[in-house]
Amino acid sequence: EQIERLKAKVRAKVEHPFHVVKNLFHYRKTRYRGLTKNTAQLFSLFGFANLLLSKRHLMRAHGINPSC
Repeated sequence: EQIERLKAKVRAKVEHPFHVVKNLFHYRKTRYRGLTKNTAQLFSLFGFANLLLSKRHLMRAHGINPSC
């Protein structure tokens, strides 16, 4: 049970960027454009997702409402 709890903590942190990419950026299906282009698009989307999550985290730390 303790091992599963540790795995759940890691999984919860990893799932947040996927939520942002799928639901906020509407990236659910993609056309095949070649491995290089699709990989580059995913790297940039996950980079933007990390920036968005970091911005929200910093805004909450400073007491600002991140939904503004």
